[in-house]
Amino acid sequence: MRFAPSPTGFLHIGGLRTALYNYLFAKSHTGGKFILRIEDTDQSRYVEGAEQDIIDSLEWCGMEIDEGPNEGGDVGPYRQSERQDLYHKYAKQLIDEGKAYYAFDTTDEIDQMRERLKKSGNPSPKYDAVTRQSMINSLTLPQDEVEKRLKNGDEYVIRLKVPRRETIRFEDLIRGHVSFESKGLDDQVLLKSDGMPTYHLANVVDDHLMNISHVIRGEEWLSSTPKHILLYQAFGWEAPKMAHLPLIMSPSGGKLSKRKAEEEGIPVNTKEYIKQHYEPEALVNFLAYLGWSPGDDSEIHSLNELCHLFSLDRVSKGGAVFNHKKLLWYNEHYLREETDKAIAERLQPIAKEKGIELPEEEFLIQAIALLKDRVSKVDELLDMGRFFFDDPDEYDEKALKKWKDDSADLVTQYRENISRLPDNEFEAATLKSHLEDVINANNVGFGKLMMPLRIAVTGQGFGPDLFASMELLGKETVLKRIDTALDKLD
Repeated sequence: MRFAPSPTGFLHIGGLRTALYNYLFAKSHTGGKFILRIEDTDQSRYVEGAEQDIIDSLEWCGMEIDEGPNEGGDVGPYRQSERQDLYHKYAKQLIDEGKAYYAFDTTDEIDQMRERLKKSGNPSPKYDAVTRQSMINSLTLPQDEVEKRLKNGDEYVIRLKVPRRETIRFEDLIRGHVSFESKGLDDQVLLKSDGMPTYHLANVVDDHLMNISHVIRGEEWLSSTPKHILLYQAFGWEAPKMAHLPLIMSPSGGKLSKRKAEEEGIPVNTKEYIKQHYEPEALVNFLAYLGWSPGDDSEIHSLNELCHLFSLDRVSKGGAVFNHKKLLWYNEHYLREETDKAIAERLQPIAKEKGIELPEEEFLIQAIALLKDRVSKVDELLDMGRFFFDDPDEYDEKALKKWKDDSADLVTQYRENISRLPDNEFEAATLKSHLEDVINANNVGFGKLMMPLRIAVTGQGFGPDLFASMELLGKETVLKRIDTALDKLD
């Protein structure tokens, strides 16, 4: 199997799913190999840092690369820009065998041809078996003229001779029988005028030379498959088995484009998931189920388990909707599987980046234990748990609507009760019992005191268990915060 991205941008979440399915399928077979090939023939669109982003993203997800630009291997190089001689060799082979030809037409001449055909009633003109007869190429020029042009360094492209009337058939491992008519195809360009190969030639040559047995790629490449089949036939090579994955769909409908993802608040690139502190295991688990299922009700599986479960016959044909809430559900699960100590270690650099000074480790670990069941991502611990690290300097406006005319009196009564507690009795159960005493004495509902007390101690209208939080904060801190709130809010 190979994952063959172009370094023309940072790795899109759809590309990561394609990589994952290739990895899972490779590892579901004994001796299966996962190859990373960088398809960087389009140098005009090359993005600095994109290749490293791809490698970092795969490593972050736990997908070990067996062969690639950094790992090496028996069938390298693994960057297409370093394989130019191979593409020229095989393009020349097709020329010599009469299966391809030199085309010397300029872009303007091709545009004029298309315009003429449009005016004559052809809505989609092509450079094909019919139109090539009136163009400037090695099929219409005398041989000595062709050689003269080549010797003079005239610009040219090499095109494949696509048969005029032929049905191209193949079996897709997801979609079943697929067929295309060759009359709908251009004589595809194999080598461009700058000497660089097109995607189609490089893709076919590399897949053959790298012994790729199966190609799993996105649905958008389905229309390119007949071109590749024709190239395999021209070379006399056996094509790998093909599987085209369903599109990832936006929750609002249509393909999950960058624009739609931004509108839905969905991170587009893998680097954004890393930056936003998602759990890699969660993203892998979620993406695996985005168009596939093991056929039972199970939903939680490690990467290793997914390798044993994965099969192409359970990949759906229809598009898979990106459910961001489901991803967060996965994230919550894997976050809660981590030890509090491990999370505390992870929080250190995040807090430093945000300018938050964390308390000593034992206190932090206890705070995390109270918080982690209430957050979706690790960095949210710092926001929800900020009151553990700093006294609140402001109060949530929405929560303050619960601070009523009698709130200050109720909080004051409660403060007087707990102020008499010895330090060693300042515990969650006792603190809750005293709250019940106050609400019973005043014949009011639980929330009448609970919410104002939470506001005073945490500055928030929500959060972890209040009494356990107060026990952790300690008597001195709690009384000080209550006094400050009464002064500010009364």
